[in-house]
Amino acid sequence: MNDKEKEMINPLKALREEKRIKDEKIKKRKEEEEKKEEEERRRLDFLDKEKEQEINKRREEAKKERLNIKLTTAFNFSNYKIEDEIGVVTAECVYGMNIFRDFFADIRDFFGGRSKASQKVLRDARNTCLDELKIEAHALGADGVMGIDLDYSEISGGGKGMLLLVASGTAVKLKRKF
Repeated sequence: MNDKEKEMINPLKALREEKRIKDEKIKKRKEEEEKKEEEERRRLDFLDKEKEQEINKRREEAKKERLNIKLTTAFNFSNYKIEDEIGVVTAECVYGMNIFRDFFADIRDFFGGRSKASQKVLRDARNTCLDELKIEAHALGADGVMGIDLDYSEISGGGKGMLLLVASGTAVKLKRKF
């Protein structure tokens, strides 16, 4: 190999070495960014888990206390000022009517009259759903739920009738007016 060929090889080696160093720097920066992103993800996961644990703790407290959460279909509470609207809360309940209730409800429907069994299921569903709504509101730190809406639907299929009840409202923080 002559001197001219050696001179040509050296710049190529230098360029290759520069590219290798540059690629290593890029790779190292990328690894550092990925590590930071993973740390941030873990931190956020921890915060989410912590928040979820706090909400679950409040739910358990709410179940024990049977709550002193105020409920209303109105958009205000008498003698209370709404300090903060926390957010929308919902509760869903699905109740089976069972075959005997369905049978006797069909007879009542044919002959007319009230079906106490069906009324009891509706009442139980409403009370359960409103209790669940209180639990959800308490978990968010609310004192009340206003603008409550109850939506009843029938889910049927395969000869079975089920009742779906959805309760929704706005969880609020309250303060006494006087």
